Amino acid sequence: MLLSRLLRCSSLHVFVTTLGTIAVYAQDSNTSRIRDILEGLGDPNEPGIAVLVRKGGKTVAELARGVRDLRSHIPVDSQTNFRLASCTKQFTAMAVMLLVHDGKLRYEERLGEVFPEFPSYGNAITIRNLLNHTSGLPDYEELMDKASAGGAQRWTESHQINDSQVLSLLEKEKTGRFPPGTRWSYSNSGYVVLGLIVGKVSRQPFPEFLRERIFTPLKMDNTVAYVKGENEVPDRAYGHSLENGKIVETDQRSTSATLGDGGIYSSLEDLAKWDEALSRHTLLSEADMQAALTPLHLPDGSLPHWNSYPEDADPLSGKPVSYGWGWFLDPYNGHPRMWHYGETVGFRSAIQRFTKDNLTVIILTNRSDLDAISLSTRVADLFLK
Repeated sequence: MLLSRLLRCSSLHVFVTTLGTIAVYAQDSNTSRIRDILEGLGDPNEPGIAVLVRKGGKTVAELARGVRDLRSHIPVDSQTNFRLASCTKQFTAMAVMLLVHDGKLRYEERLGEVFPEFPSYGNAITIRNLLNHTSGLPDYEELMDKASAGGAQRWTESHQINDSQVLSLLEKEKTGRFPPGTRWSYSNSGYVVLGLIVGKVSRQPFPEFLRERIFTPLKMDNTVAYVKGENEVPDRAYGHSLENGKIVETDQRSTSATLGDGGIYSSLEDLAKWDEALSRHTLLSEADMQAALTPLHLPDGSLPHWNSYPEDADPLSGKPVSYGWGWFLDPYNGHPRMWHYGETVGFRSAIQRFTKDNLTVIILTNRSDLDAISLSTRVADLFLK
């Protein structure tokens, strides 16, 4: 565990308080301020949060507070694996780019070429459209509701929809939401399909491709795309929500088994390796990565605007959106960045990489009442000049 490793190193400092244990790499004003932020978030015996700050290619702060779940009360640490939710999309995009680099896939290849049985509306959807959310694919959660209308609910917390079933729902439709490339609409459907495309083109299951081509080379040994009954999540945190003033475990929902849009679990320890690989261009050259970090513009040259559902609380709702492939690209207070956030039942996450400042802030939480985006920018403000 992180704490035991730190105690063996005399050059590092560890804060132990009656409010919980928080480990950091160096005692300075910024890490003390981060500690103060975390201490104001709730009881240390409740589900918690993990924070990583990397500056100049080095980890400068690594803090944890709270517990993995309310059954074991094991403390959160740098090895605790949280569900990343939509922060998974950057890994899915990387998997696609690796196949393009291998010459096995083309960005202009059509969905109908990969899946010949897909309805004709897929013949106009390219891999590029799927990557940048301009495919116009129907939203699979809306299709789930449609399929369940007038009868028993087909998918539940214990009987979850999987990727192949998502594809089947999409194949039952006759048309997309809009002509591909003409509009932008954040699409979980698109990233589920991208995971399926990786599996078909590589001829190996998507989780196995991720393990073989990304996780193992980067020594992200405890990161997994979780498939119940086929693999396990080591050092797993379970999701929680605040309901009627009480924190309860809310770890799964009917859509928790899909992979390409949000199925990866990872930890601070492994995500530090991911951050290092992105900085050093370990998996793909800087030139190969450039396409993923180029903001999408609509045919008229404008940036798209975020269209949220009424029940969503998206931070970009109604605002212009700068998006590449698996990364938001809009600056923060004048600081260029590539970033993403994840929200699913019981979990919130944020990965913010301020590219010109050589600063990365990662927030992972296993409780849905914490705002990972706001917390990550509060932490970033301590380091940005």
